[in-house]
Amino acid sequence: MTHAVIPDTPAQFGEEELRQAMELLFFAYRDFTDGPDKLLADFGFGRAHHRVLYFVGRHEGITVTELLAILRITKQSLNRVLGQLMAEGFIDQTPDADDRRRRRHALTSKGRDLERRLTEGQMAHILSAYREAGPETIAGFRAVLRALVAPADRDRFADTPSL
Repeated sequence: MTHAVIPDTPAQFGEEELRQAMELLFFAYRDFTDGPDKLLADFGFGRAHHRVLYFVGRHEGITVTELLAILRITKQSLNRVLGQLMAEGFIDQTPDADDRRRRRHALTSKGRDLERRLTEGQMAHILSAYREAGPETIAGFRAVLRALVAPADRDRFADTPSL
């Protein structure tokens, strides 16, 4: 079986094909975030709050330094969002057992509930897309998404589950 060769430059590949891929990403992201955006607005929160809730939920005990590495936002921005989430009872902060200067973060039951509500809709959205596209396309889709991620972060997804 022969495989098509992907050209090295956008001009060789075809600008229209690449622009359509970009547009699909824009529309997909818009629709993927629409439901959570509406729910977050009820709390006076935005997408930064969603990302912090998500990653604190995925990595219980995460530090500010680790969150900064994932989110790539300024410490000032993170402190504002994290401070609001802690003040409103969505995230707890505790000193690290080995270094009391370091703070560990975890979702409270209120935070787990909101994160679950935000995530359930997005998981259903992805599942629906997987069903529509067919199981044979999922590995390719994941490979493209992983390739879009900065090389330094790709190892986070090396052991992702497959069907």
